Amino acid sequence: MNDKRLDFPSTRRNADPIAQVLKSVLPNTPCMVLEIAAGSGQHGVHFCHEIPNLIWWPTDIDPDHIVSINAWRAHKGMTDQIHEAQRLNVCSAPWQEGIKQKSWPPAFDAIININMIHISPWEATLGLLKGAAQHLRSGGVMMLYGPYKIDGKNTAPSNADFDVSLRSRNQDWGVRNLDEVAAAGRAQGLALRTTIPMPANNFSLVFERV
Repeated sequence: MNDKRLDFPSTRRNADPIAQVLKSVLPNTPCMVLEIAAGSGQHGVHFCHEIPNLIWWPTDIDPDHIVSINAWRAHKGMTDQIHEAQRLNVCSAPWQEGIKQKSWPPAFDAIININMIHISPWEATLGLLKGAAQHLRSGGVMMLYGPYKIDGKNTAPSNADFDVSLRSRNQDWGVRNLDEVAAAGRAQGLALRTTIPMPANNFSLVFERV
């Protein structure tokens, strides 16, 4: 691309399967969604095209991603449905630090996080869950997408190889144990309601704020 839009092939591949999950778990009424680690911004424009009742707040920690998200938003003509991207570090406390707070609603109906947990330290997962509990409305949902270990074991040889590769790049990274993520969510008042197998040995985890 000759503009500021980044193009991630994996994002293009998984966007539609994830959209189908969102259609099944999100309300049909206007739905305020916060996306954490929004990456290129391709997910947000695809989801909002497929589910017109979504009102999207994308965030990321990477300045290049922020630029790309806003470029995709403008390119698709979705400046009314998708808010301008904001920088957010899930490990910061509170999340509002560095955020234009007036742009956020009092609480979100949903929080979405795709392919972050395995390429960040465990502290980022804990920060994500704590912040989600603070910013979700009661009964709101959080969806996490990515590879997970089940009962401490990788679900496919390719995931085991991926786990080794991740840890060789950064010892704080790696495919997480689903049970540990669920337990950390429960500690913040987020109950794991559904685990949905996805293509390429990934899972969608759907939590509810209780």
